[in-house]
Formats: sequence, structure tokens, C-alpha cells
Amino acid sequence: MKLSVIVPVYKAEKTLRKCVDSLLAQTLGDLEIILVNDGSPDGCQAILDDYAARFPDTVRTKTVENGGQGRARNFGIDMARGDWLGFVDSDDWVLPEMYEKLIAAAEKEGADVAVCDTLECYEDGGTRLLRAWREGSALAAAGSSCDKVFRRSLIGDLRFPEGLWYEDFAFSALALSRTERLARVPETLYCYRIGHPSTMHNDNARKNLDLLAVLDLLRGPMEAEGRREDYESLVLNHALLDGVNRLRRQNGSDKENVIREIRNYINRQIPDLGRCAAFKAESAKRRLVMRLNYHGLDKVSAALLKLKKG
Repeated sequence: MKLSVIVPVYKAEKTLRKCVDSLLAQTLGDLEIILVNDGSPDGCQAILDDYAARFPDTVRTKTVENGGQGRARNFGIDMARGDWLGFVDSDDWVLPEMYEKLIAAAEKEGADVAVCDTLECYEDGGTRLLRAWREGSALAAAGSSCDKVFRRSLIGDLRFPEGLWYEDFAFSALALSRTERLARVPETLYCYRIGHPSTMHNDNARKNLDLLAVLDLLRGPMEAEGRREDYESLVLNHALLDGVNRLRRQNGSDKENVIREIRNYINRQIPDLGRCAAFKAESAKRRLVMRLNYHGLDKVSAALLKLKKG
């Protein structure tokens, strides 16, 4: 089997059919679709049963007690028979040629991971393009697991952390830290639905501290491989830049304390920003925002970013 696509399912009865139909429409014929019902309380199970009955050679299902997205994906990995693994969220969808193009690019370049661009799709019809990576190491593409395919032999015993937000980031970063062989398909092939609470769009400020737990999970293995600079790059980009800016946009009552805790963590890991090699490697614009956030001036950086968007 060429590919296993794993879909964790929870409270997705309104979007699940569009997701699964987009996978059944893939131009890559040799694939299986693994749908893991994470104890969803709505009508998702009936939808899963319907697809399994109609497409018994392609669709496999499993139902587990609710334990979170990471745990559901881990069940899917254990079930998977494909040489490649893909992950899709049950409220998203993919273009028909996504997996054929990703695997073809990876195999042509002898890569262990291939990545594509993502289109954020908003309820009002608006969209925003997310580029897959910035120039630099493969770790620059860490973030989502859904815009990628992973060679199964690369994944081995790697699994998603359970019970944490940002488990997607942890899995992708750990997988990418195992290889520099990354292929890029510069096309928008994954569609990410915006308009529901998620790790990236929420007002639960304190739960965002899971990001620090994930960074701690990454630090040990990366330092053991002599990749401290790469780890510091993840801290800068995912905590100092994206994390602080995301919290600044929230309405949660505890966001100021959470921002302070994140900043304190960053200060401990990178006590001298100006001498940090990973910081020096960033563009001038990104360094400006990072420096402002590092010194507690994130309201200023937020205003600058808002002005730029305007």
C-alpha cells in the first residue's frame, strides 16, 4: 500500500463528508483512509459507518473513547499499512492531486517528507495563503502535520504527544529533526477551515502554555543531536513570534500572565538575544518583531503588524 491518510474525528458531522469525499477523489489510487472516531458525541459514527460500508476496500474506521486529537492519530498510525503517512483534520479538505504530487516529489528527490502550501478558508469566503516553509533548514516547515506526507520508515516509533495542545507541531518538528531530506511542492493543495475554536484560533490563554511543554519535549532530543541552534530557532519562531502575537490578539482574561510566562521561558532559553545565531539568521523585519516581543513591547509589535495588514 502506497499511502495511509489518518483523520481524527470529533464533532465534525457538518464537515466530515466534504473531508472524506476529497480523500476519495485523490488521483493517487493506492491509498487507505483511516477514520478514528475520538468519542464524538454527535452523528459522526453513522457517517463513518456509511463510508466503511460503501468503500470497504479503501475506508477503515476505529472508535475510541475521547482522548484528544493526538491520541486518535496515534491509533491511526498503529493501524496504517502504507509506505507513506498523511494526516487530515476532519473539518478540512484537500485538492484531488495533493497526495500524488507530494509523494511523486518526495520519491523523485529521495526525500523523507514532502510539504505543500495551505489555504486558510474563512466563513465569510475570504482566504489567506500560507507558504509551507521559509528558506533554511527542514525544521522551518515544522508546524502542521497536515500539509505533508511522511515516509513511514522515518516515523518508526514516533507518536503524537497526548493530552497537549501543539501536539501537531511537536510531531512535525521531531520528524523533521530526523532528516534534512525535505521536498517542497509550491502549490496550494491543503484547505484549512477557519471559523471554529482551535489551537491557533482560541481565547483559552492558559492552555497555550502547552507550547512550552512541547518545546521542552523537543529540547532534549535536539540537543542530543547537536541541534541547539535549530531548537532556538523553534523557540524564536513558534513562541516569541507566533505564540506571543497570537496571544496578544486574544480576549482571554489571563493572557497578560501567560505572555509573561512565555517571555520568561524564552529569556531562560535565550538569555542574550543579540548573540543568538538563530536570531541573527532571521530577516530584519522578523528580528524587529522578535526584539520587541522579547523586551515586553509586544503591544507595539502587534500595532506594527496590524498597520502592515491594513
